[in-house]
Amino acid sequence: MFEARKPRNQVGSAYMLAETVYHASVRSVRKSHGNAVLAIGLNIMQAVIFVTIFYFMFMILGLKGVSMRGDFLLYIMTGVFLFLTHTKSVGAVSSAEGPTSPMMQHAPMTTAVSILSAMLSTLYVQILSLVVILFVYDALLNPGVLAEIVDPISALGMLLLAWFSGAAIGMVFLAAKPWAPTFVGLLSTVYQRANMIASGKMFVANALPPTMLQLFDWNPLFHAIDQCRGYTFVNYFPRNSSWEYALWFALVALMIGLMGEFYTRRHASASWGARR
Repeated sequence: MFEARKPRNQVGSAYMLAETVYHASVRSVRKSHGNAVLAIGLNIMQAVIFVTIFYFMFMILGLKGVSMRGDFLLYIMTGVFLFLTHTKSVGAVSSAEGPTSPMMQHAPMTTAVSILSAMLSTLYVQILSLVVILFVYDALLNPGVLAEIVDPISALGMLLLAWFSGAAIGMVFLAAKPWAPTFVGLLSTVYQRANMIASGKMFVANALPPTMLQLFDWNPLFHAIDQCRGYTFVNYFPRNSSWEYALWFALVALMIGLMGEFYTRRHASASWGARR
């Protein structure tokens, strides 16, 4: 009666894993608010506030006309959406429940489920926010603006790349966090805050001199944003960025994070909770 149900084949195992990830993802979405709709609404409001702040900042500094030919708000959104997706993915994965979390005492729950749910819940909320904001902008403020996007599928791919690279970097922080929780937590926060500038969402890579470009081209988010603008605007051709670099960076970070998480999980101790 009290025995855990175990699937007898691989299809059953996959279904049970997917069901567990789904419920954990719903729980992750509801972390910010008990009502899932309000939790998503808060994220939409945050994105709108970011776009509004950058719009007025460009207006005050007189940079609106020199940013890029094309719809100005689309230019801002390509930076803000990818920045939010990347940083929220880093924060969600790096703060996912580890092997010593009380949630791991429940039989279906594992660290893999915790990490996957953190990743998928962030992607779900960000894409839903993107769809809502773009729909309202296209329907009410600037009809037909979405038709100006040159390659929407590739632009969406850059959003997914920003999300994936953020999750991979978050995996590295997650694996290292139990060994030095205060330092790693501070390092994760510094990385997310530094991307306010280092992401390059306020300028384009083609306009940077080589000396300035060296300060930003290490960042996979910088490459993803610049490539996204190349797929969005018909008259912009990114020469100083590469989506392949961002992808390889993310894959290497993911492998390091997975190996580190495996090693950390094998040496997990309940006493780690007292160090936080």
